Order: sequence, then structure tokens, then C-alpha cells
Amino acid sequence: MLLRHGYRRVTIDDVAAGAGIGKGTVYLHWKAREQLFGAVFAREVLHAVDELCQALRQDPRTCLLHRFAHTYFLAIVNRPLLRSFLLGDPELLGKLTASPDTARDDRHSSVMRGYFALLAEHGLLRDDLSVDEVGYAYQATFEGFLRAEGASPVDGPEQRADLLARTVRRAFESESQASDAAVADLAAATIALLGDLIDADRAEFGIPEA
Repeated sequence: MLLRHGYRRVTIDDVAAGAGIGKGTVYLHWKAREQLFGAVFAREVLHAVDELCQALRQDPRTCLLHRFAHTYFLAIVNRPLLRSFLLGDPELLGKLTASPDTARDDRHSSVMRGYFALLAEHGLLRDDLSVDEVGYAYQATFEGFLRAEGASPVDGPEQRADLLARTVRRAFESESQASDAAVADLAAATIALLGDLIDADRAEFGIPEA
């Protein structure tokens, strides 16, 4: 309903009818429409981060920045609600865009800073920029690829993700080759960071494990 109609036009009555339950049942769990829709977007974020964790477990080299970007980019673009949420789409999100979740934003920012610090410790980032500078430039690049879908010279999400990965690798990574042992350690530490984030977000929004 959010994708079809946007935030302004979807009511709790619509949600209850679509779920086949009474409106009062919805209000037992969420006291306001904003809380319900906030939980919807939080769940989308959790699914994307969990997908990233699964990729890290299957292939530890996903922890390398360009592979991390590739995987997370696809996890987002394949979820239209999440893409709109991260880009602050006012048509879809309504006044949710004017009510940022500061605590959650701080958690996510802290995790990304921790991840970049791990990359720097392993000598996997270029050394002529500070970690904060690389993190800022990477985030701007990543969001730019999300926003510039219509202007892409390649077709399809996979091709755009490949182009993003090549761009990130050339712009932000060092030429150092990490050993298998170092990659395994970095992947485990990254999974731990993301796992703590998932647990905190689930607790805040009362979202059960899938």
C-alpha cells in the first residue's frame, strides 16, 4: 500500500482491512501510524543488513569494501521501500522524512565508522585520506549511485552494482592484498558489528527474528 499510494493516503483502517484484522488490534502494537510505518521501514533495513551478513558468512571476501558495496547496493535496490526510505522520498514517506530516528541513525553511523576503522587497521584503505574522509566520500558515492538510476549508462541493478564496485575499489581501497586469515578475521568482526546493529534495531522496534 505504501508503494502504491504513499504515506499520506494509507490509513490504519486500510492496514487493518488488508491484514484482515480489526483496527484496535493494530493499535495494540503501534500507538500511532508513524510508529507502524517506522517499524515497516526498520524491518526493510534489517532484512538488507541480514542479507549482507549472510553474504559475509558464505564468502568472507564480501568484507572488502568494493564487495561490501556491491552486495549492500543490490540488497537496497531490490527493496523499493528501503531505497525510498534511505533517499528520503517525500512522496512515499510523508512526514516520516521530517522525523528522523536520531538514535537509530547514530547506531548505523557508528557501525559504519567501526567497519571503516577495521578496514584501515588491516591496511585496506588508501592512506592519503583519513578514515572519516574515506567514509564520507564512500557514502556520498554510494548514495549517488542509488539516486542516479535514470542516468546510468548501464542497464540493470547488477550492472550498476558492478560499476559501483569498480568505482569504490579504484577510489578508496589500497593496493594491499589481504591474506585469507586477515580476511576471515575482518569478516568475523564485520558480522559481529552488523549483528549488534540488528539486535538493537529489533529490540527498539519489537521486530521478531525471521
